[in-house]
Amino acid sequence: MTTTASQEAFLRAFHAERPAVTAEAFGRGRAPDGRSSYEIVCDRVAGSRRVLDLGCGDGLLLEFLAQAEGRRLAGVDLSPHSLDLARRRTSLSGTRLVRGRAQELPFADDSFDACVSHMALMLMGDLEHVAAEVARVLTPGGVLSCVVGGGAVGGEAYERFLALLRSTIGKAPASKRIPVLGDRRARDREGLDEVLGPAGFTAADWQTVPIDLSGPVEQVWATVSGLYDLGPFDETVVEELREAFFTEVRDLTTSRGQVPCAFKIHLVTARLRQPPCSPAASPAARQGDDAVSSAPATD
Repeated sequence: MTTTASQEAFLRAFHAERPAVTAEAFGRGRAPDGRSSYEIVCDRVAGSRRVLDLGCGDGLLLEFLAQAEGRRLAGVDLSPHSLDLARRRTSLSGTRLVRGRAQELPFADDSFDACVSHMALMLMGDLEHVAAEVARVLTPGGVLSCVVGGGAVGGEAYERFLALLRSTIGKAPASKRIPVLGDRRARDREGLDEVLGPAGFTAADWQTVPIDLSGPVEQVWATVSGLYDLGPFDETVVEELREAFFTEVRDLTTSRGQVPCAFKIHLVTARLRQPPCSPAASPAARQGDDAVSSAPATD
C-alpha cells in the first residue's frame, strides 16, 4: 500500500529535477476570460491580508498575491529546490518561505485570513490532517481557495496524450510506475466536502473552468510531458512517447502551426465557519511560531 511518506519522497525527487514544472505548464494557460489559473485563485482571496500558499512551489502564485500592497504572505512546500526558485523572486523578499508538510504546519493558530493552493491539494496524503491544520491556522471566517485538476477537454491534444501515456504505462514494469499520489476525494465535490466538513468548513463552492494551453507542438509537448507519470521513464521511452504524440496531433495542427490543447480545472472555495476539533497541534505550532512575523525565510 502506498504511504504518505513514499508519496512525498517521490514528489521531492521529481521536483528536484523539475522544480518549476507546474508554473511552466500552467503559467501561460488562460481561461476564457483571459486570466491564468493563478490569477483566478488569487482573485478569490482579494480582500485577505494574511495569506498562506499551501504547496507554493516556485512562488508564482505568491508573486500574484504580492501585488496587493500591505499583504503579509507565507508559503510552504516539500521541495527545497522549488523554494530556492521562489526565494529568487524579488517581489517575495518579505515572504516567509518554509520547507514543510501541510499535515504539520509550522504556524500558530489563527495566523491567516486565507489559504490558497494551486494544483497541490490533490497530491497530499492524510487529507483529514491537512484540513484540520488549515482550519487551525485560519482565523474563523477565513477562506480556503484551491485549484485542483479536472482532466482533459475532449478532442484535443491533452486527451490524446493521456491515451498514449496509458498505453506506455501499461507496457512498463512495476518499477517504472509512480506511487498513487494524494487522495482521490480531493478531486470531486462530495469527497472534499467529506474531508472539509468535519474540520469546520462550509460546503465547498465548485467552479469548473477550461484552461487553454494551446501552442506550437513543441510547447504543448513541454506542457503535457510535465506529468509525474513520466518521471520514472528513461530517455528512450520518453522520446518514443514524444514521437508518437507528434504523430498523433498532426491532424489537429492548424495552418498557423497551433495545436489545440485544453485542461479543466476545478476552483474550490470554502469558508471556516467554526473552530475545528483538530489533531494535536504540531510542536512548532505550540511554540507560537508567527507565520506573518518579519522573520527571514527559512528552509
